Amino acid sequence: MQELLNTLTLGSIYLLFALGMALAWSTIGILNFAHGAIFVFSAFSAHIISEHVALSMPVLILISVLVGAAMSALTQWLAFEQILKRSTNHRSAEMRVLIGGIGVAAIPIAIVDKATASAPFGFANSTYKTEVYESMGLRMTNTSLIVIITGVGIAVALTLWLRASRRGLGLRAIGVDSETASLMGVNRTAMALGTMAIAGGLAGLAGALQVFQLQAMGVATGDQLLIKAFAMIVLGGLGSMAGVIFGAFALAGAETLIFAAKLGTWVDAVSFGLIFLVLLVRPQGIFGRQEVRRT
Repeated sequence: MQELLNTLTLGSIYLLFALGMALAWSTIGILNFAHGAIFVFSAFSAHIISEHVALSMPVLILISVLVGAAMSALTQWLAFEQILKRSTNHRSAEMRVLIGGIGVAAIPIAIVDKATASAPFGFANSTYKTEVYESMGLRMTNTSLIVIITGVGIAVALTLWLRASRRGLGLRAIGVDSETASLMGVNRTAMALGTMAIAGGLAGLAGALQVFQLQAMGVATGDQLLIKAFAMIVLGGLGSMAGVIFGAFALAGAETLIFAAKLGTWVDAVSFGLIFLVLLVRPQGIFGRQEVRRT
């Protein structure tokens, strides 16, 4: 039972991180390699402010979310959108966006690495206090409860927004056929900017919650989560929010069991192993739909 609670906590962090990536990738076709850097830099920005002012948990989370949203939107506006405008071939445009994301990511990561001297950082002066609850041999903190409620709540809200709201349906239409969606009055440029802001905000939210949960974050954490996010999205199926939810908790469950079995050195291999197995058996993912080509 303790492993289940640990899975829900870890899976919720993974879910918040992967949701942003999956949203941008499956709708506007942007695979943002700077997502991990945004995750780290957002939390680091809140850390810098917390060193000078004692702030509450909601305020620090809000700072991280706003920084993440702003960074992601600016990356879309100043980098990705310009790359797409200057590209005549869709396939080459995707590759240039990937490379552009790597270049963008290097800047905030270098700043954090230099400022922290590669040491972990946290919210030392936060007014938030961790409380531990124990019952029937189970151990849970108030932070874990907040993480789980936030992760699941955001995932459900985002899924409903995509399925029921006008803007959500417009965004899904772009993912299916951007040209047809444009003819129907959907402003792709504005929607892409908003989507990237949401994705960055989710990265910032995940970053702040991870710092509260683990008390610290390392500069390499974003890159590690980036790899795992690919595993979650591929495992669940690109374009499926339910698939991302499944992928996040499936990966978290596998890692929790590996740690419980004291085989922690195999944790990273799980991500790549899941990607390989799913691509081998079901390339479209567990919840993905088989692509139909018409000639």
